[in-house]
Amino acid sequence: MISPKDRAETTTAAQDIPSPDSRRLRVVLLTVALTLFLASTGQSIVSTALPEIVSDLGGLSYITWVVTAYLLSSTIGAPIAGKLGDMYGRKIVLQCAIVIFLLGGAIAGMAWNMPVLILGRIIQGLGGGSLIVVSMAVVADVLPPRERARAQGTLSAVFGVSTVLGPLVGGFLVQSVGWHWIFFVNLPFGVAAFVVLTRTLAAQAQTVRHKMDYLGAVLLMCFLSALVLLANLAGTILPWGSVATLALMGLTVLSLAAFLLNEARASEPVMPLLLFRVRNYQVANSVNFLVGMAMFGTISFVPMFLQVVKGVEPARSGLYLIAMMAGLIGGSFSAGRFMTRTGRYKFLPPLATGLLCIALIALSRIGPETPLWQIAANLAFVGMGIGPNLSVGVVSIQTAIPREHLGVGTASANMFRLTGGAVGTSIFGAVFNHGMALHVQPLMPQLERIQDLTTSIIAQLEPIARAEVVQGFSNAISPMFLIGAVVAALACLISLRLVELPLGAGSSQRGSAPAE
Repeated sequence: MISPKDRAETTTAAQDIPSPDSRRLRVVLLTVALTLFLASTGQSIVSTALPEIVSDLGGLSYITWVVTAYLLSSTIGAPIAGKLGDMYGRKIVLQCAIVIFLLGGAIAGMAWNMPVLILGRIIQGLGGGSLIVVSMAVVADVLPPRERARAQGTLSAVFGVSTVLGPLVGGFLVQSVGWHWIFFVNLPFGVAAFVVLTRTLAAQAQTVRHKMDYLGAVLLMCFLSALVLLANLAGTILPWGSVATLALMGLTVLSLAAFLLNEARASEPVMPLLLFRVRNYQVANSVNFLVGMAMFGTISFVPMFLQVVKGVEPARSGLYLIAMMAGLIGGSFSAGRFMTRTGRYKFLPPLATGLLCIALIALSRIGPETPLWQIAANLAFVGMGIGPNLSVGVVSIQTAIPREHLGVGTASANMFRLTGGAVGTSIFGAVFNHGMALHVQPLMPQLERIQDLTTSIIAQLEPIARAEVVQGFSNAISPMFLIGAVVAALACLISLRLVELPLGAGSSQRGSAPAE
């Protein structure tokens, strides 16, 4: 825990933010929102283009890596970029991240085979992960805590909008001009963001000699890579008892132990261990991890339920996630407005995660007879349970930690949420596979592997057999939402430990601390 004196100094420093003129501030915030939009659509825009990409480039066995490569590299790049922003200023890191993001997109767009496309996605992900966390840290640099709460809520809403618009824009571009343009479309917007940030965002005023923790960065990369790969491959592509899976487990444990040992000794650690003594840092990131599990697990399996159990067309099944994202956007934006108006936020995470728990319990009870409107309503409540946690988590961390660690602290929120998503998707996938073996495999003895079951095979069955398989499929998916409800309940209990630090009264309390 931080001492009362340090807490007071941290809170005062967080409030002492200089006031840019209103016009320049609006331009900076709009540009930051644009960079965040670019980075978050970089992940989602690819999903609807995957069939066309495989048809053009081949390499069906690599298709999952088009998505996983971006997720992995963005998870790795985020904390390192956050630390570099703390050391050398947000402006130069944002500029470099935009260039890296656009370079990766250009390589992916010009790819002539799947390995080159995956290389481009890795590079693009490094830039995208950096853009997300540094953009949110810029908000903390230019606004005092109470005003930053509304801005963080808006940025979280931008994240939700991009998750919905990405697949829709990707599908339109694939049908109209080809899959290459899902990577090229960001080029003009990225260049515009680079130019505007160069002209409006102040560079770091003081040059201090820093010593980068290269060993810590490498060890963190090894740990996050092994963990994300283990979560994505074990139990699906790789058997749990295989040599590769055991090697990934060993690498995960050893790299984490080496990272913690190194961070305890480094003069400027990539992720200072002292932050883990801060109660709000512990609470917010624990909730981020658990909410990430519930969020990405729901996103991954709801479209499958709609297609197989409800017979919804693939293109329409993704549209039902709009209800979830509408709830997420509304919840996040409303939470930001509430924090700005009242300065209060302690009760928001318990309320939101409690709602998330109830909504996931409701989802666990859906089946073939459940009307589509009821499923959409449940998804909207799931989004409302997730949204406030996105904005409150970042604000509570930024308010509680020393200002020199704002970048890495903000990055940790994104890192824990994405890592939770990877772990949650893996756990939910294992539960689903077990459910399929239990409920569907006995009904389909002609299939050697239940994973080979497709919607076309189900459609060719006799009506009675098809109804039994659909019901079995529903029974296989339902426990995942129940597990998600348990995870949300645990997040609710943990969030009760959150300490409400003052957010300040607004612009009147701004001081003369440097912007970066």
